[in-house]
Amino acid sequence: MSKRSKKVLTIMLVVVLTTVMTFGMTGCGKKAEVEAPKERAEQTQAAATAEKTAGEETGLKPEPGAKLKVWDSEGPEGEWLQEAIKKFTEQYGVEVTYEPVGHTDSTGKLQTDGPAKLGADVFSAPHDHVGKLVASGLIYPNDVLKAEDYMDAAVQGTSYQGKWYGYPMAIETYALFYNKDLVKEPPKTFDELIAFSKQFNDVKNSKYGFMMEVGNFYFVYSFLAGYDGYVFGKNGTDVNDIGLNSAGAVEGAKFHQKLKEILPLNTADINYDIKKGLFNEGKLAFNIDGPWAVKGHKDAGVNFGVAPLPLLPNGKHPASFSGIRAFYVNSYTNYPNAAKLLAQFLSSKEMLTDRFKSTGQIPPRKDLLSDTAITSDPIAAAFLEQAQYAQAMPNVPEMASVWGPMGTALEENWNKGGDPKPILDNAVKSIKDALATQSK
Repeated sequence: MSKRSKKVLTIMLVVVLTTVMTFGMTGCGKKAEVEAPKERAEQTQAAATAEKTAGEETGLKPEPGAKLKVWDSEGPEGEWLQEAIKKFTEQYGVEVTYEPVGHTDSTGKLQTDGPAKLGADVFSAPHDHVGKLVASGLIYPNDVLKAEDYMDAAVQGTSYQGKWYGYPMAIETYALFYNKDLVKEPPKTFDELIAFSKQFNDVKNSKYGFMMEVGNFYFVYSFLAGYDGYVFGKNGTDVNDIGLNSAGAVEGAKFHQKLKEILPLNTADINYDIKKGLFNEGKLAFNIDGPWAVKGHKDAGVNFGVAPLPLLPNGKHPASFSGIRAFYVNSYTNYPNAAKLLAQFLSSKEMLTDRFKSTGQIPPRKDLLSDTAITSDPIAAAFLEQAQYAQAMPNVPEMASVWGPMGTALEENWNKGGDPKPILDNAVKSIKDALATQSK
């Protein structure tokens, strides 16, 4: 893909990622505060309002003697963070300790460590955990940043029930990786990809034209949605309207089955590590993956490119799920001003520019849309182009009940084949049963 700065800027400006989902449901702890998450959440929001008023009058300053702990994933994120907190300490004189906790693990850890005053003051988490964190009263609203400085998608994705909580770090979706030593140009359509793979495949020697995690709903949803299937109605908010067994979803599931012609393996034989290894070895031409995979392939010396997902046989773009990474402030922190100041610092223009250079994760700040470090990067451009066709995951706690049944359904759909309709009907029934149980 050529370095077309103007086009990339246009793509970035039109990216529309609305609300996002929540994996987990409200957790309960031993303390009374956690046993009554609604009351805890209301107290947190009231305290934040009082602090905001004080902050408007005096400016946000760290508390005397403040010491902070911050959680983020190991690897490039952790390396960037350690350099960032050094700069923060130099500027504000606040000691900050980095503790490696995976951003997908932080919510569960905070449920016990937060009330016990052992949790990080600032921590990284996926956007889809916001509902659970808010319902449990574990995070402060973000009353520090200016929403107009960030992409609408980033603000909406890290908000819940009309309040903004996140300090956005990156936006991401998945796209098509291709080995430039095996193919000259990425396919425009899946029909082209299928035709290539039939000629390229050498299954006995573990050589494949195409791979993806075919049992993972996160990735396969792009096919269901590309045929007009959906999770919940009204842009993911109406949990009484489940569209995962609709006529469109069934057609998407049929296409899902069709791909087994070029990937004749069962779901148990296709996982992230397997396809990553084959791609690095030059035995896999096309792989659906996200920006988190970029560094690994670069380190392996693969000559690769990234392109938007090919068009489906119906002529539509696959509608991939999209997500937002962000930092959040622990409502149990002893130093809320210092913690908010750190979160604000980490989401600044300078720090997010450095983060992009270190991790390849695309920053959602509007004042970085024309930054040459981003606009000249063809890989970032490809992910952003796919993002304009993406759908944000539903931002309701009920989404937690979708993943298991749909994962089971996709495994059956791929491994056994047959009519997808009863398979999807059974998955939707399981989802409805789970939601009915939770509502009691």
